[in-house]
Amino acid sequence: MGLADHGVEWWGGIVLRASRAGLLSTRYDITRDDTPICTWKPSAFIGGGTFELGGHRYDVARGGWTGRRYRLRDESGRLVALADGVGRSTWTVEVGGDVYAFERPSPWRRDQVLVRDGEPVGAVRRTSAWFGEAEAELPGLPLTVQVFVLVSLLGVWDED
Repeated sequence: MGLADHGVEWWGGIVLRASRAGLLSTRYDITRDDTPICTWKPSAFIGGGTFELGGHRYDVARGGWTGRRYRLRDESGRLVALADGVGRSTWTVEVGGDVYAFERPSPWRRDQVLVRDGEPVGAVRRTSAWFGEAEAELPGLPLTVQVFVLVSLLGVWDED
């Protein structure tokens, strides 16, 4: 079942896929076009977690009064990206002064669509809640931020 089956198209770009490291595991292995790139290690206590990408460690922290604000920091503690309202009907990711808008096209689905100039240009969707799988195609975002968006949504979906 592709994104088109949910009213969203694939754009033919780079696809990230996340799948649980094991049936009872909380960790996710993430691939880029079927090549392993990192493992998402959620924290049970702070609602965030860590991943290493390209030899660098990144920390994701959850906060905000709704618990839907996520911050991505590099290993020096520098803020790389801020996502606000993750998983809501509309939400944003800010990276270096640029703001990326996301929408949930249907209240009955969890798909999230990256929107530019009012047009869908990418998407993230849960492919299997039972096996903990999801995929993302987010053209124009740095790879680190693509992983951040994917793992932030996994955190929201795993809590729901």
